[in-house]
Amino acid sequence: MAATLLALLVLQAVSLASAFPGGAPASSCVDMTPRHAGVQPQPDPAPYHILTSSPTFQTGQNVTVVIAGAEYRALLLEARAGTKSAAVGSWSLPPADTKLLQCSGNPYGAITHAGTSIKDGSTTYTWTPPSDTNTVYFIATVAQQRNVFWLNIKSDTLTRATAEGAAPATAGSPGLAFHGDSLLLAACVAAGARVLRTPL
Repeated sequence: MAATLLALLVLQAVSLASAFPGGAPASSCVDMTPRHAGVQPQPDPAPYHILTSSPTFQTGQNVTVVIAGAEYRALLLEARAGTKSAAVGSWSLPPADTKLLQCSGNPYGAITHAGTSIKDGSTTYTWTPPSDTNTVYFIATVAQQRNVFWLNIKSDTLTRATAEGAAPATAGSPGLAFHGDSLLLAACVAAGARVLRTPL
């Protein structure tokens, strides 16, 4: 009995250690896989959408990003251009319980969780675009708990605004500034979508 209990404790410790509760490792930057030993991503569509404060961007103008949908505990969030897997642009002002992660040699290339507290659609991420790309999209891995996560959730593509084009992206409050299906998603969030509150 004592040997069984000891074995269970060791397995639990290994499981917790392999779950990266302090954030995704840099080795996850390219394939977005969280490296949770023995756990596969969910095959069904993710209960999340990545929304942005504008469908366009300009160099030096921040874009606000939210992950709308069910509550979540962990994430890895990057911006990419074209078919390349390199993280582009830079993240700043990480919200509570999140931090910057160096990806593609960029010390500000990604955002990941710094702990496993609940996050939701009110958690906003601030991204500054680079000057050398004309289209970008955001990609994320989002985990509700250690063994329930979704890979490669993508936003709509954002295009660079011309000097006479659409208004630049802003870093203001998300709310009504977000485009796409934001009203439907806001209604879902307001309805109180909840997930199991099991630690990662």
